[in-house]
Amino acid sequence: MDFGRKKTQKYTFKRPKLEDLRTLGSLVIDTEAFSKRYGHFLSLLKINMEDGRLSTLIQFYDPMYHYFTFLDYQLMPTLEEYSHLIGVRISSQAPFSGLEEDPKDQDIAKATHLKMSEIRDHMTIKGKMLGLTTKFLMNKAQYFARMRSVDAFEVVFALLIYGLFLFPSFDDFVAMDAIKIFLIGNPVPTLLVGAYHSIHMRNSHSGGMITCCMPMLYKWFISHLPRSHAFWDLKDDLLWSQKIMSLTHSDIVWYSCDYDGVSIIDSCGGFSNVPLLGTKGGINYNPILARCQLGYPMRDKPKNIHLEGLFFKECEDCKALKKKIVNAWRHVHKLEKKVLGKTNCVSLEPYLKWV
Repeated sequence: MDFGRKKTQKYTFKRPKLEDLRTLGSLVIDTEAFSKRYGHFLSLLKINMEDGRLSTLIQFYDPMYHYFTFLDYQLMPTLEEYSHLIGVRISSQAPFSGLEEDPKDQDIAKATHLKMSEIRDHMTIKGKMLGLTTKFLMNKAQYFARMRSVDAFEVVFALLIYGLFLFPSFDDFVAMDAIKIFLIGNPVPTLLVGAYHSIHMRNSHSGGMITCCMPMLYKWFISHLPRSHAFWDLKDDLLWSQKIMSLTHSDIVWYSCDYDGVSIIDSCGGFSNVPLLGTKGGINYNPILARCQLGYPMRDKPKNIHLEGLFFKECEDCKALKKKIVNAWRHVHKLEKKVLGKTNCVSLEPYLKWV
């Protein structure tokens, strides 16, 4: 039976210039302490992506339900997985919304070991966005490193990672949004929405440039692929699309024991799933479809109410909706292990039939 074919779309990926960040990374004295304080960003900076794998993944994005659907299984990046992979917990602090007031110079100075006079002198506008120049922050990071001011060096380096790598806007520029996210200290939801929102928007426009933090999405995808040498050996000349198309539910690496005991953010406030706000707008994702990735079975066809879609681009008219989402994040609903049952990464027939 012919179910038809989806037309292959062409995607490109914005690649931030990482040479200078990697050079700064080599100046970190205690990498373990840095990772505990800020996250596993040093290892993320070293990832060399292969576009073929990400291009293949994004072909399978389903814009209606906001996940990647393959032959007989689904995959979707989750808050819990992103939190684990970057080594930053999801705090109880409400994530970035875009409704926050710009931080005062003294607030930035207090958090970064910079002087208020320096911040005032180097705060500039690029593309209607307020922010700090990369040159200024790079020079300060190098100065702190020479002076062996470890805390000051690391905090400025971390801010550069946020502005140039995790939440990039313009080249050689750390935008105010990235500074806000850094000061709030709860980057995981904003990082996840960046992936969903960018892919969803480009999918809706039949391809184009994906601008989110692609090494993060790449690391997440690779973590679910088979670990056998047979899969990774490409001497048989199979394209990545053919490799991935050959996989079934039983081939996927579903779960790591690192997630034992992790409670799942299932919904927020009056939303039946999880709404996310980012620097470009908002979108929701559907945790009910990711149970296997956190160690629990997929039993039945999900109810439509848990798959309701939300997507919007940044605009003046969306303030009311954003306020509703911000309020919802003050009432996060989590599912504990006792509710989800025995750890068992299986998909039962009713769910598989629906897929």
